[in-house]
Amino acid sequence: MSATVFGVLKGRIAEDITSTKDHLAGGGAKDFAEYRQAVGAINGLRKAAAHVAELERAHMLGEDDLDD
Repeated sequence: MSATVFGVLKGRIAEDITSTKDHLAGGGAKDFAEYRQAVGAINGLRKAAAHVAELERAHMLGEDDLDD
């Protein structure tokens, strides 16, 4: 089965989240500002993943109106 654009995006977003979490868990944040930036990035990636999942659901259901 070939990968869909949705699957590829979800996979890459998940990889970015994991990478950022690993960076934080390994003590990679040199200060609180860098820590906050990393946590903000994780939150943004989670929102992006939710949007991709919603678009995938709408695509599978054949919905055209995605404004709501």
